[in-house]
Amino acid sequence: MSVQIALQPITAEAFAPFGDLIDCSGDPDAIINLGKCGRYHDRAQMDFGTGRAGISFFKAQLRALPYEFNLVERHPLGSQAFIPMSENGFLVIVAPDEDGTPGTPIAFVTEPGQGINFHKGTWHGVLTPLSGSGQFAVVDRIGDGNNLEEFSLQTPHIVVRG
Repeated sequence: MSVQIALQPITAEAFAPFGDLIDCSGDPDAIINLGKCGRYHDRAQMDFGTGRAGISFFKAQLRALPYEFNLVERHPLGSQAFIPMSENGFLVIVAPDEDGTPGTPIAFVTEPGQGINFHKGTWHGVLTPLSGSGQFAVVDRIGDGNNLEEFSLQTPHIVVRG
């Protein structure tokens, strides 16, 4: 037996309880480089606690819908941003915290050109590209302490198109 989750488009408002949607929506905050570049400034609330910011590259295997999962994780010591290195959307699974354990998962899909930043302590699924190269730049906390907590869901969940 499994629980189905309907995939929904991501919006800044819907994703706000879990993190930041990173994109170039709206007008740029500044025009730079002799008028040839728009700067969309400070699009994510990065939090590294007592650590420092680190940039890593991840290369994840492509997945397909319907997508079944039973593992979520969180990073209690710092935020974690995923920025795709191709113009492809990806699956983003999050769950509210309910007294230290994940609540009912929610599944979003990003648009090409969007990245996300999970706030510190946000339960989320693993990196799940649906198309493209599967390569991402990841900005997260580097430092002492265990910044990974995994949780296995008792019932598998399946993400399906909405």
